[in-house]
This record gives sequence, structure tokens and C-alpha cells, in this order.
Amino acid sequence: MSTLRIGLFTEVYRPIKNGIVASVDALANAIRARGHEVVCVAPSVPNYREDRDDVVRIPSLPLPTRTAYRLAIPLLRHDFERTLGDLSIVHTHSPFVTGWMGARLARRLRVPLVFTYHTQLEKYAHYFPFESRMTRGAAAHLTRSYADSADAVIVPTAAMEAHLRALGVRSRIEIVPSGIDLAFFAGGRWRGDLRASLGVPDDGKMVLSVGRLGREKNLELTLEAFARVRTAGAHLVVIGEGLHRSALQRLARRLGIAGRTTFAGEFERAELPDVYASADALAFTSGSETQGLVLVEALAAGLPVVAVDTPQTRDVLGASGLIVPPDPVGLAAAIEATLVRILPRSPPAQTLAARFDEQALGSRILGLYADLAAAPVEAAG
Repeated sequence: MSTLRIGLFTEVYRPIKNGIVASVDALANAIRARGHEVVCVAPSVPNYREDRDDVVRIPSLPLPTRTAYRLAIPLLRHDFERTLGDLSIVHTHSPFVTGWMGARLARRLRVPLVFTYHTQLEKYAHYFPFESRMTRGAAAHLTRSYADSADAVIVPTAAMEAHLRALGVRSRIEIVPSGIDLAFFAGGRWRGDLRASLGVPDDGKMVLSVGRLGREKNLELTLEAFARVRTAGAHLVVIGEGLHRSALQRLARRLGIAGRTTFAGEFERAELPDVYASADALAFTSGSETQGLVLVEALAAGLPVVAVDTPQTRDVLGASGLIVPPDPVGLAAAIEATLVRILPRSPPAQTLAARFDEQALGSRILGLYADLAAAPVEAAG
């Protein structure tokens, strides 16, 4: 394969920490490792200094909510236009402003457009000041129309392929999970000092939750279940930040578990392997994910997982975790059963490595790029 020059267009990027950013970086690293070039296009962030020459920052404005996310402005400097003028593939990671910028550029350059479906937009209707059914309908229409503008859509799970087909998407769909550096997450160390700093008693058990604190993440269920956990010394550690933090802290106080719950805020990605290695169980209650990168990270670290039942969670975990109905009583029982097991941590299974290794998945996406590049692309209308 000749050297490709890939444009990755994303609505969220560093310094924001979330699954989309991690997925974009993992893909970029895998592409570069095979000798190809990457240019990442993302909104500018005030007071953030970009340390890579291959990241193009476009103007942005603050959103009308308390969030670090930005509203991208579809403008490019002339020198940036030259930088993007010889792309082989445009790969977008959002159906919003950067997504349509990428789509227009792909059609103008007559190169393939690939879209990775990261977010079930209809699950985020509560963030918009409109009637929820109307908002969900508009989100479904946006997803369908944008996906059908792409030459190929990448989804991380079979459940999401079925979901897009149910929305009426007709484009080619490929199932390629978001990958991680398995060795990195398997290399974490159990640290008593870290556990102590997070409020876990010396002889206690650490139940971990990792992710952005938003309503769609269903962390109320995690707290309600943990309030029913009676295992001696059990302590809940919530890693992440978000607009819903205050409401969750109030709920923890009402449930009487504030004294054995730590809201630890965000951690740098480099710190997460030690966090996973120092925990005793991961509780995962989100139903809004397209995959749930946290699940893969925990499995790579050998951390037992208890998760609520969704099609996409079943796709990721298989038989590697406890999957229970979204009920606080059943979830609490599963957490307790996990905490009392005296089992050695298991290394990542070979099936896990084959499914979620970022380099292997990067090769699959490069294969898709090559397949698309070999086909004629219609000129822009």
C-alpha cells in the first residue's frame, strides 16, 4: 500500500478526556506506526497549547452550558487549507460541524469519506431545551442523514450496527471496535498509597466507577446499588467529572453513603492503569455507550466487571464479566459476590487481545481505507 495521508475530523479533542479522544488518538497512533500520515482537525481550546504540528485547530466558541466542549466554527486559514489539500481519506468522528467540514472536503477532493459512530445522540436529548421526543427525532434524522453521506460507517459493536439499520441507515457499515494499548492497561500496579488517598480503608474493598458524570451515564443506579452493598470496608471511588457531579453528591448524602464514597475527579490517562490495578471491582451502569471503552480498559487490567445488561455491553464483555438487569438490588448482589471472591487477577484473554488491540484494529481500518481508495468516488455536486 502506498503512503496514505488521513484527515481525522473530531468535535472533541485534547485537553478533554473521554472515550472519543482516546479512540481518535489510538487510531492516529496505529496509522502512524504503519508509516502513514495523519492530520487531526479539532476545535481550538482557550489557553491550551498544542504540542503537535499535525493537529489543525479551527476557531471555536463556548457552548451555552457549563462544559469544556466547544462550538466549532467552520473556518480554515489558507495555510491549513494547503495542509489538507492532499488527503487520501477523510475520517470523521462527529456528525456536527467538523463532520460536515470533513464531508465537504472529501467530496471536493474526490476522496472517500469514513464516519465512526461514537455517540447515540438521542440518548443526550436532556441537554437541549426542547421537547424530548422532538429532540430525539431530530437526533435520529441527523445521524441517519450524515451516515448515509459517508462511503463507510464504522461502529464498535454489532448492537450499534443493528441500531443504525433500525434508524434507516443504508450506507456500508463495518464493525471495528475502538482499541486500546492492552499492554499499557495490563501494566498497572496495585498501590496501597493510591487506595488510601482515595479513602479506601486498609482492609477494605474498592468499587470503581470511571466515566464522565452526566445524566446519560446512569450513575444514580451505581449509587443506589452501592447503598445496598454490605461487604465490610467497601468503598466506592468515582473517577470523572461532569455537570451532574453536584446532583450525584447530593444523592450520595441522601442515601447515607457519602462517608464511603469518594468523588475523585478526573485522572490523567497515564494514571488509570494503577487505578484499575488497585481496585477490586468495576461497576458500569451506563446504557448510552456505543461500546464502553472503560469496560475494555478494566478487562485489560484484569479487573472484575459488573455491568448492567445492554446489547452493546454484551457484545464487549461476552463471558468476561457479570451482566445483570438494571436493578439496584441485583446489581448490589453482583457487586458483593464479586468482592468476596478470592481469585487472582487474570491477564487479558487471547480473545480480548485479538478483539481490542489498537494496532490490530488500526490494521483493519487501514484495510478499509485501501478498499475504499481503490473504488471510484463521485465528484462533488
